[in-house]
Amino acid sequence: MNTITEHRFPCDTCGSDLRYDPGADHLTCDHCGNTQPIEAVRRASGGLQELDFRAAVNNTLSDAEIEETRVVTCPNCSATTAFDPDTHAAECPFCATPVVTDTGTHRHIKPRGLLPFAMDEKQARSALTGWLGSLWFAPNGVQDYARKGRAMSGIYVPYWTFDADTKSSYTGQRGDDYYETKTVMRDGKRQQVRVRKTRWRAARGRVARFFDDVLVLASQSLPKKYTDGLEPWDLSELEPYNPEYLAGFRAEGYQIELADGFTQARAYMDRMILRDVKYDIGGDRQRVANVSTQINDVTFKHVLLPVWVAAYKYRGRTFRFVVNGRTGRVQGERPYSAWKITIAVILGLIAALIAGFVIANSQ
Repeated sequence: MNTITEHRFPCDTCGSDLRYDPGADHLTCDHCGNTQPIEAVRRASGGLQELDFRAAVNNTLSDAEIEETRVVTCPNCSATTAFDPDTHAAECPFCATPVVTDTGTHRHIKPRGLLPFAMDEKQARSALTGWLGSLWFAPNGVQDYARKGRAMSGIYVPYWTFDADTKSSYTGQRGDDYYETKTVMRDGKRQQVRVRKTRWRAARGRVARFFDDVLVLASQSLPKKYTDGLEPWDLSELEPYNPEYLAGFRAEGYQIELADGFTQARAYMDRMILRDVKYDIGGDRQRVANVSTQINDVTFKHVLLPVWVAAYKYRGRTFRFVVNGRTGRVQGERPYSAWKITIAVILGLIAALIAGFVIANSQ
């Protein structure tokens, strides 16, 4: 059994915990200001090493690819988050629910790579408040809380990436449009109009596509529409997994198992293959009767992507916001203030009445 990995790095000057300084290449001690360079992990030629998908689903990966971490599961949103061993109570970063940590462990596939945070908490908060400020109907209380409230949480969110080589054969029909001129009666008059028709003929063929780094969210803690809205991610900048980048941050354990993640990836691949088939058929219109795909050399990576998370409770409601830790792109619930909407409606009615009065007096 693997031992539990504790991602803590003591300062060699004062002994306090170091943390990763976003956008930098070193760890920083908040107590004494000492910095310590991050030990470089060599990137293999050609990028990060992929793992064999079949070996993983058959549980035949080597022990070196498996680890155990101490985790806590939120009773409200089911987020599974890794904590350091000295933490005994905390608040869920995804929904602001108080949780008491246990000593349970989670055995899982190790991360193969990660994108380090490039934005610190101050920059992420600025991006969030700017986004909220653009929402005129957002309650002032939420805006103020986001601006002055507690610090946002930096979370490494789990994803799967999949590579696959596909070859597909298809049958269908190609439609080519042509036009005929017909005479019709309109308003008692004869008129000539062009009528579009389609000439169909059988089509068959083969298409091939290599899929590289199809990205699938491996978390269920946040609405997928929010995490999708954080894209694109600069996956070409993935670093080999190095726990020093996690110093001072949390990492969420994956909740979507590998096989289920590939099911989602395969759905995306099938959509792309269908698009390729229609392009290959050509013509003005296409009918696809059947697509048969052979998929080979499926490989994967478990990667961690950086997200700043804020969960604010305001008048009995929880508002969740996420910020891409690389680009500052913001997504989240769009809060609405009832009184601001009421004022807008009243002002609209007043403007309409004034406009009506001006028009009536000008006649």
